[in-house]
Amino acid sequence: MHPANKEQLAALKAIAKALKIPFEKKELSEREKTIALYGIEMVSAIERAEKNISEGKVKTFDSSKSLEENLELWENTK
Repeated sequence: MHPANKEQLAALKAIAKALKIPFEKKELSEREKTIALYGIEMVSAIERAEKNISEGKVKTFDSSKSLEENLELWENTK
């Protein structure tokens, strides 16, 4: 179960205690919290982007040039 706030957590603990059900609270890692917040697709995309950046697999955009000129530059650097 994933209580949304402290009140819900307290209620769940009380129910578990009344029914003598063992209750264990698991702390999520930062990555798990991020996935819960944004979804696995978004987190995976960001992780791939960070990996590409660290490996130097990036393309820069020259703001003084048009989009077409930048695309042409990118095509010529392959």
